[in-house]
Amino acid sequence: MKIRCLAVDDEILALDLLGDNIAKVPFLELVKSCGSAMEALDILRTGDIDLLFLDIQMPDISGIQLLRSLPQKPLVIMTTAFSNYATEGFDLDVIDYLLKPYSFERFMKAVNKAYEYLDLRERASAQPGTKEVMAAPGYLFVKADYRLYKIDLDDILYVEGLKDYVKIVTPGKPILSQISMKALEEKLPAGEFIRVHRSYIVAFRKIGSIQKHQVTIAGKDIPVGEGYRDELFKRIRE
Repeated sequence: MKIRCLAVDDEILALDLLGDNIAKVPFLELVKSCGSAMEALDILRTGDIDLLFLDIQMPDISGIQLLRSLPQKPLVIMTTAFSNYATEGFDLDVIDYLLKPYSFERFMKAVNKAYEYLDLRERASAQPGTKEVMAAPGYLFVKADYRLYKIDLDDILYVEGLKDYVKIVTPGKPILSQISMKALEEKLPAGEFIRVHRSYIVAFRKIGSIQKHQVTIAGKDIPVGEGYRDELFKRIRE
C-alpha cells in the first residue's frame, strides 16, 4: 500500500526535512510540498491525498483554519513548534502531533500509526455489513474481517473513533469495525468504561495516570475533551 502525502509548511527547512523523511519510507509517496495553506487547498480538494503533514502557524490561513474549511479531510499529522495546539489538534481528529524539532524515530511512530489506520480501513471497507455489535455478560461480539469477534471486556484498553469506524484496542491486535461510537458506547457497561473525548472511550480501571487534559493507558496519551472532564473527575472522586 502506498500512502500519498502532502507536506504544508511555510518554512523551507521544515519542508526539506519532511521531504527527506518521507523519501526514506517505502510506503510513503510525496505528491507535493506547499509553502502555504492556500497553495495546498486545490490539491486537497481533488481528494487524492491520503496523509497531510500540516504546520499550524502560517501566514494568511493557519493550519487549524485550513482543516476547518475542508468538508472531507485526509489523515492529518500536525507539525509545529508550539505544544499548546495539541488539544485543539485532537479535537480536529488529527492522527498524531509532531513537535518540532522531532527525530526520525518519532516521525516513524506517527506514520506507522497512519499506515495502521489506512490498512485497517481498507480491509474494513472491503467487507459488507460490518455494522453490528452485540453484547453478552463479560463480552462483546463485533463484526469485522468477515467474521464475528468475541472480545473480553477485561481486555479492552480503549476505543478510538476514526471517522466511519471504531478501533477497539486490546493488548493484542486492534479490531476495526464499521459501527458508530454511540452504538458501541451503549453496549459497554457504564461502570467499567467512560467517554473522555468525542473520539475516545476508555476502560476506567486501565487508566495509568491522569492529567487535566489527558489520561494515559498502556503508554498511550489520550486527550480529555472539555465537555467530558467534569464527569471523569466526578468518577475519580467517587
